[in-house]
Amino acid sequence: MTTYITTPIYYVNAQPHLGHAYTTIVADTYSRFKRLCGENVRFQTGTDEHGDKIVEAAEREDVPPEKYVDRISRMFRDTWPLLEIAPDNFIRTTDPDHIATVRDILQKVHDNGDIYFDEYTGLYCRGCERFLTDKELVEGNCPDHQVPPKEIAEQNYFFRMSNYQQQLIDHIRENPDFITPERYRNEVLSFLSEPLEDLCISRPKSRLKWGIELPFDDKFVTYVWFDALINYLTGLGYPEGQDYATFWPVAEHVVAKDILKPHAIYWPTMLMSMGVPLYKKLHVHGYWNVDDTKMSKSIGNVVRPGLLVEEYGLDTLRYFVLREMSFGLDSSFSSDAIVGRQNADLANDLGNLYSRTMAMVQKYRGGKIPAPADYEKQDEVFRQAVGLMIPVYREAMSDFRFHQALQAVWDLVGMANKFIVVSEPWTLAKDPTKEGRLDTVLYSLLECLRIVALVLQPVMPTAAGRMTAGLGLDKKSDVTRLLEPGANWGGLAPGSVLQPVESLFPRLEGRKKTKGRKGKVAGKVKKAKEVPESDEGLIPFDAFTKLDLRVAEIVAVKPVKKSEKLLALTVKVPEERTIVAGIAEYYQPAELIGRQVIVVANLKPAKLMGVTSQGMILVAREQVDGKERLVLSTVSDAVAAGSKIS
Repeated sequence: MTTYITTPIYYVNAQPHLGHAYTTIVADTYSRFKRLCGENVRFQTGTDEHGDKIVEAAEREDVPPEKYVDRISRMFRDTWPLLEIAPDNFIRTTDPDHIATVRDILQKVHDNGDIYFDEYTGLYCRGCERFLTDKELVEGNCPDHQVPPKEIAEQNYFFRMSNYQQQLIDHIRENPDFITPERYRNEVLSFLSEPLEDLCISRPKSRLKWGIELPFDDKFVTYVWFDALINYLTGLGYPEGQDYATFWPVAEHVVAKDILKPHAIYWPTMLMSMGVPLYKKLHVHGYWNVDDTKMSKSIGNVVRPGLLVEEYGLDTLRYFVLREMSFGLDSSFSSDAIVGRQNADLANDLGNLYSRTMAMVQKYRGGKIPAPADYEKQDEVFRQAVGLMIPVYREAMSDFRFHQALQAVWDLVGMANKFIVVSEPWTLAKDPTKEGRLDTVLYSLLECLRIVALVLQPVMPTAAGRMTAGLGLDKKSDVTRLLEPGANWGGLAPGSVLQPVESLFPRLEGRKKTKGRKGKVAGKVKKAKEVPESDEGLIPFDAFTKLDLRVAEIVAVKPVKKSEKLLALTVKVPEERTIVAGIAEYYQPAELIGRQVIVVANLKPAKLMGVTSQGMILVAREQVDGKERLVLSTVSDAVAAGSKIS
């Protein structure tokens, strides 16, 4: 099977921002997913470099348009590796082969009688670089730029777009998946219910010289959309290239909703005039707002991808945008939201599962993958859950429901964490007659991690690669494709040695709200207050040394009767003892088993609600929207229970 996925080529009147990043991460994730399924994939992105706004931007910087577009296009090209985005082709509309292809197509459409010359008086929006109809205006203004368009009378060339209106309507109705999600399909059909006007496709050189010259009239250049849309063909070597024959029949475009009309109406009618089959699908997503406010250069909340990676990390950013946005709807970015996803989903759920499992295999089996014995019923249920997750994940990823695909993966992660609680490996390890049972539990957990690493490769390539390496697998040769039987169960070879891996997802703390001021991401770690010159409130060093701080492992949890806040924790430091902690509002008992925490081990015992507490667990207290949140303190990597903190 074959896939051709594209992003729009990004207009270089502005630098890359979160919206560009999201579209491109989506296309990259989809291309990686399809490769994981064994398909032949081509992924293309690029930059759109002609038009009025490019000339204006270059004039503001007092440089020629050629120099300006080279600089901004390079910014886009350099941004994608920072996000681990790997297109097969990066195209520019100033490339000589693209210019030649546009001129050839213009000549062909002109020879077909679908381009004519006429004088036109209309309302022109410089921001949109096109004429607007009265029906498109909102209170006399352009709906996108909130300014009234100017009336312009000039001679230009027009494309007979109206000739193909009914043919396009029929195609959309006969192919329900042509435009997704469905709301955008309905929006296009609603627009097409009114007579379609012809499209002005030229600009006189007396007004604009920066563009592709018409092949049949050297006094005009091509309208930017007629130029830009053709990139999807140029990148495949249209009309005679082998890539065109292979990939164009399966072309899928990913765009934001602000460019729905050019892709859903201009582009299909252009292809119909050329006699070229239409693309297969158009996938349309919503806007990213920042703290519930639309991104805008004027208010200074434009968020830059490079700064996001620097602040939150590559894997966290990719995971967040795919999990947070329901494809097709708008979503909001904030520091609170991304830190919440990092700490809850990545650090607490997946990161904790990975570190606990690896630590137990290291502790109980010397870091070697054990051979499973006979499976019990609960093991079969767990194994079946892994098999059931994969088709749900595949279907959701294929339909651009990335948040639902990731939810299915995290349901499995949650089940694995509960499997640890139910199976109690620490108890099995004490009973020599349960060695086979312990081997089966540990192998099942390791296999689950292998499958999770497999399906997360398209979303978080770096983290998935580290998980795979830790499991002792060679990323290139040992990772099983989703189509192959081994993807479901049994891909790990008993006896293989696990490799050390640092903490996958460190918790993020002390973040402020994202402001995005002047294109920067706020949310830096708060600076510590300066130590006052007075020693009021300070303690001498020898007082600190009296505290015996230890790493403890939680092995059992029980609610304290008649208390909504207290939990009785059985911890190993390394001997077992009971510590009562007021964390019941913030943690469920099941999610605490196996965690490593920091405790004060030499605190005098005290009775709390009838239960003797033999120590204190350290927590961080955080105020979020006026409410207190407690977060367990821990170490960055698994260590032996009882290790001293110094």
